[in-house]
Amino acid sequence: MAPLLLIASALAFALGGVCMKQSDGLRRPLPAALLFALFLAGAGSQAVAMRRGELGTVYIFVLGLEAVLAFFLSVIVFGESASATKVAALLLITAGIVLLHR
Repeated sequence: MAPLLLIASALAFALGGVCMKQSDGLRRPLPAALLFALFLAGAGSQAVAMRRGELGTVYIFVLGLEAVLAFFLSVIVFGESASATKVAALLLITAGIVLLHR
């Protein structure tokens, strides 16, 4: 169950990032409210998953996966660029996540 909670946490944080951008500096109420709700859900699910895991491993897994998901969401939702350098950086982040779990 913990891996699913970690994935859910990273997804909640990444979707919260999308809402953060759409909130226009917290000037738009609905995206701002969703931002806080998603960040709360992400932190809650990460806290539950952390009961049995190591802080460094769990925290960095969620943070790394969130970065990868946020990148893909930024490209899909906002049409941001996906340069070769950015993709290479994502591969390094992914490699780091994999190495943490070995």
